[in-house]
Amino acid sequence: MRAEAAPSTQGLRGWQRRALVKYLTAKPRDFLAVATPGAGKTTFALRIAAELLAEGTVSKITVVVPTEHLKVQWAASAARMGIALDPKFSNSSAQTSSEYHGVVVTYAQVASHPTRHRVRTENHKTLVIFDEIHHGGDAKSWGEGMREAFDDATRRLSLTGTPFRSDDSPIPFVNYETGSDGHARSQADHIYGYADALADGVVRPVVFMAYSGEARWRDSAGEEHAARLGEPLTAEQTARAWRTALNPTGDWMPAVIAAADRRLNQLREHVPDAGGMIIATDQTAARAYADLLLKITGQAPTVVLSDDPGSSDRISEFSAASTKWMVAVRMVSEGVDVPRLSVGVYATSASTPLFFAQAIGRFVRSRRPGETASIFLPSVPNLLQLASELEEQRNHVLGKPHRPQEDDPLEEALREQRKDEPGEMENGFESLGADAELDQVIFDGASFGTATPAGSEEEADYLGIPGLLDASQMRDLLSRRQDEQLQKRTASGELPQLASTHGQLRELRRELNALVSATHHKSGKPHGWIHNELRRRCGGPPVAAASREQLKERIDAVRILNREL
Repeated sequence: MRAEAAPSTQGLRGWQRRALVKYLTAKPRDFLAVATPGAGKTTFALRIAAELLAEGTVSKITVVVPTEHLKVQWAASAARMGIALDPKFSNSSAQTSSEYHGVVVTYAQVASHPTRHRVRTENHKTLVIFDEIHHGGDAKSWGEGMREAFDDATRRLSLTGTPFRSDDSPIPFVNYETGSDGHARSQADHIYGYADALADGVVRPVVFMAYSGEARWRDSAGEEHAARLGEPLTAEQTARAWRTALNPTGDWMPAVIAAADRRLNQLREHVPDAGGMIIATDQTAARAYADLLLKITGQAPTVVLSDDPGSSDRISEFSAASTKWMVAVRMVSEGVDVPRLSVGVYATSASTPLFFAQAIGRFVRSRRPGETASIFLPSVPNLLQLASELEEQRNHVLGKPHRPQEDDPLEEALREQRKDEPGEMENGFESLGADAELDQVIFDGASFGTATPAGSEEEADYLGIPGLLDASQMRDLLSRRQDEQLQKRTASGELPQLASTHGQLRELRRELNALVSATHHKSGKPHGWIHNELRRRCGGPPVAAASREQLKERIDAVRILNREL
């Protein structure tokens, strides 16, 4: 059965048109498209499917997705383009209606019965679309199942919008080339990154609100400990401070949720249906955060749990509604496609680049000019670096594992903390609470803010930023807010608190940002370009995660750069 007349190219985004022309010209058997979340990978893939069906190159389509909910989303998107896909196809029955052009299945379905899918592929000229192809490397059985099921496919189109992990397992149907360092890297046929999409207005600018605060806990010997998020800590201290902050019975999460809700209310003044989502570590935490939202906002949120058969319907209902909040466990973040999501609370200890990119990708889809996304997260070095490097491209590297290693101190400490529920006295840990403080605001690789307690007027200045701003307006407004706060503190006679490491880092970041701003006004170079040039010269992580010594080195370097430009 053929699709209805293929839609015209009108309405396609620039990157989609360029990639489509490249594909139709080369007519490759395998094609890998890497496009940032929210850029429109589904539309691109279905446009290719319509072309191949119309010209008779293929007669059937199989779409492979990570989650059950995405099966429904793909079927709905395909229907709008005249392509009928069966999202209810199961391994227990090999039959589907002749009215369908194909099926949508999960990677797990394929891995559990690859022979069944191989027979379907062999019996028809089949286009296989792999959504988020990196899942082909999640388990050895998944990759093997993909190869067995789809090795004979007529065409294979692979899509991803998130960084590949680096490990020793090649992802099926992806081309690799060995570089000068001896490591093989995946080679994409078309790349459309976040920076390009931001420049085109396809995705929203993302502002990260990083919250620190002093966390307190008790060990098995009854001794009490305290540590401040955002300061240099041991792996164990970081894990325990992080976990204490995320404890729903403490003070940190209620303060951050209240701040996120104020930010959402501000956005809803300009975008009435803007929504928010809290990403929780597990179902117990998700339900507890939902209770906090009810107390703080007076409205019960939508709760989406990964093993709940009704979760797909709840996501769809929330997407079509105008209610404020959803809470989801971290496992479903990739399957949540709700374009109106504008505010996120990153309340999970997951810290891999892959998961972080997946999570932030839920908030960046642009619907109208000027929309922004605001993400609230703990001021943990790992997350601060990922937030500052949002635009960085990553390829899949073989022979250079990026997965957390057994001897990674932080990952080992985090694994220990995940073994028991928050608040229970296991593994020598009992949470005693944490206060919340807005540590810094991260945007376009730069750090803004002067650190202020939750609930303060200075915090309100950042939470009240207008909801419709482009990237340059956002950067200018953040700089102005920071300058105004510093002027107020100077006028009031308040002196910077430099005794602590936290205070020194704050003041060094402020000094560096001021010098970068001056260099920007003198040279016309973007703030992000200047920060990247300083990192190239000096090395080290982004500003948000840099040490005192690294910040001092960049302050010296930017003065030299200012003279050169």
